[in-house]
Amino acid sequence: MGKRLRLNYKIILYFFGLLLVFNGGFILLSALVSLLYQDGVTLQLLLSGLGVLIFGLFGMLHHRNHNKEMNKREGYIVVAFGWIVMSLSGAIPYLATGSIPNFTDAFFETMSGFTTTGASILNDIEILPNGVLFWRSLTHWIGGMGIIVLAVAILPLLGIGGMQLFAAEAPGPNADKLHPRITDTAKRLWLIYFGYTAAETILLNIAGMSFFDAINHSMSTLSTGGFSTKNASIAFWNDRPMIQYIIIVFMFLAGTNFVLSYFAFKGKVQKIIKDEEFKLYFKFIAIFTLVAAILIYFRADVSVSSIAHPQVLGEGESAFRHGLFQVLAIITTTGFVTADYTLWTPFLVVFFFGLMFLGGSAGSTSGGVKVVRHLLLIKNGFLEFKRTLHPNAILPVRYNKRAVSGDIVFNILGFFILYMIAFIIGSLGFSMMQIDFESSVGIAASSLGNVGPALGDFGPVNNYASLPPIGKWWSAFLMLIGRLELFTVLILLTPFFWRNR
Repeated sequence: MGKRLRLNYKIILYFFGLLLVFNGGFILLSALVSLLYQDGVTLQLLLSGLGVLIFGLFGMLHHRNHNKEMNKREGYIVVAFGWIVMSLSGAIPYLATGSIPNFTDAFFETMSGFTTTGASILNDIEILPNGVLFWRSLTHWIGGMGIIVLAVAILPLLGIGGMQLFAAEAPGPNADKLHPRITDTAKRLWLIYFGYTAAETILLNIAGMSFFDAINHSMSTLSTGGFSTKNASIAFWNDRPMIQYIIIVFMFLAGTNFVLSYFAFKGKVQKIIKDEEFKLYFKFIAIFTLVAAILIYFRADVSVSSIAHPQVLGEGESAFRHGLFQVLAIITTTGFVTADYTLWTPFLVVFFFGLMFLGGSAGSTSGGVKVVRHLLLIKNGFLEFKRTLHPNAILPVRYNKRAVSGDIVFNILGFFILYMIAFIIGSLGFSMMQIDFESSVGIAASSLGNVGPALGDFGPVNNYASLPPIGKWWSAFLMLIGRLELFTVLILLTPFFWRNR
């Protein structure tokens, strides 16, 4: 038996206080939006924001005299429980305004927001006050790049190093650094993220969205979240294809490694062209869009499956646009919908279900397994054939012309196996709640991959309101482990994590 682990609890609680300060500040921003639109819930949002902010400040001040050293274990605890702290405090605006009076539902909606899943329990989104709608989209935007990465950007001011946090939070098996100092990396990532959000807001506004709708959908797009201000999601603008094409472009960018965006702005285009993950990501989208568009054109009636507004352009353009939009929305795990894709032939239903396991690029805001992991798994699989023929040959897996260490390959294999086990256990959990097979596997895949819309009773035109309370908590847990890439959360459930040895 190992000795019980001695943790630096003061620094953990200090960070929780810091996260609450951030959350309180963002809730106050929502109160300002509420005041601008005179929607009647300004006071409730103001009190919610001040309450969270003051509680966070108290936590920071009470634990300010802490040891500045943070080890990996403490980093994992801060990240994993930090998301729960954010979701618990983030549910307060829904409860205070009466928009979602039930705690389970409010927590589910908030966890879905911060994990950028986009699954909702709301039956009528459009009746919500603007301040609450803005907060709902803001949870996506905060979660998109990770509140922890934002905290890393200002940690030097507090005299604390944040490398351990970045290692636990950064999406994907490798974290390309833009700059040697991790704080500068975080700042550059957020600058790109903010810039894209502003650019999409302006373009959507020009294309015909109201400014309020534009900024909400921009926050949802760049975070690959999927919350909309309309019940029909992006199908509300089926009569304005330009709006959908703008969202398509930014979904593609959000699902791309943000480091590549930095290289693009620096004029290093060759680095993008030569990146193997980007090339495969682009090929996947091109091939899958072609398959979807052809089947929609010849086998599906988009005007029948459309949630809102009949089509106004030719069938060919409409089939291509809906195919491209839905492929991107699922691969990048954004989860926006322009039509009910479950009506687009059984093949396409299974096809889109399979895409839920793909995910965007590492270093993007998307969820799922990630393209780079699939790439390295495929490469390793082909090399196994060669190793069978040439057992004495040294055949390393190569990525971007560099040999990948065996540890990383084993980590990816372990991740993939763990991901599939989590999916199977997740599906079994839902089936035990008397949910049918199609819906169970759909919710499990969607929650774990942070996609949003699922299959069956929880498809693109439905929501998660009918899920039993225990099902909402189970789904929220799957969202959390999926968003933090399994190991970060599941390692906390192992007994050896809490021992010294």
